[in-house]
Amino acid sequence: MDRLTRHDLKTDKFVEEVGQTVHFLEAHKQQVIRYCGIALAVLGLAGAGYFFMKSRAADRQVAFYDALETYNARVMAEAPPEGVKAYKSESERQAAIEKDLGGLITKYSSSDEAAIATYLLGVNAADQGKLADAERYLKKAIDDAGKDYASLARQSLADVYATQGKTAEAEVQLRAVLASPTILVSKEQASLSLARILSKSKPEEAKKLLEPLRSSTGPVGRAAIQAYGEIGQAK
Repeated sequence: MDRLTRHDLKTDKFVEEVGQTVHFLEAHKQQVIRYCGIALAVLGLAGAGYFFMKSRAADRQVAFYDALETYNARVMAEAPPEGVKAYKSESERQAAIEKDLGGLITKYSSSDEAAIATYLLGVNAADQGKLADAERYLKKAIDDAGKDYASLARQSLADVYATQGKTAEAEVQLRAVLASPTILVSKEQASLSLARILSKSKPEEAKKLLEPLRSSTGPVGRAAIQAYGEIGQAK
């Protein structure tokens, strides 16, 4: 897909979104423990375990936010303003990203935060042009993350495949998202992405995907109109 650029693989919006939804992820992790006819002492132990798990969750979130701050840090030759994380070079920033996100994955494996960190490493690798690494990380994120963040990983993996000219592989990922859209990748977003993938190989199907979106208001409608027009201009 020749419209794709490295900018399409960046995740500044995602980083902002994650900060707003960590509490949502944690709500899905918590389990209600029910005990019937069990001694008070055992209930006391269960309560202690509950508070231990809450403490662990807080630790994970702190580590997660620290890693996100590193991921979103700027490169500045001069001293950064107080409270702003920055690095003197891109290589220094990349080393810190690998260290912080990798450390989070190792320490809190099987957690939602670890799965999202894996996703971020995949997108970061794609942005650096390391597409084999990007594919590996994003596939793992699809396997490990919950439905919502797995959909983001699928869309990013489709972008990676499209950049490599692997249209069929990209199509598989986007059809999976389209069949089961989420709060992070809507049906409209998936339809737009799939239509762009199919614009050359299956232009009529691409038009069918875009047709109902052209009457939408806002960015979706404008993007659909533009993409539809580009298909019409193609030879």
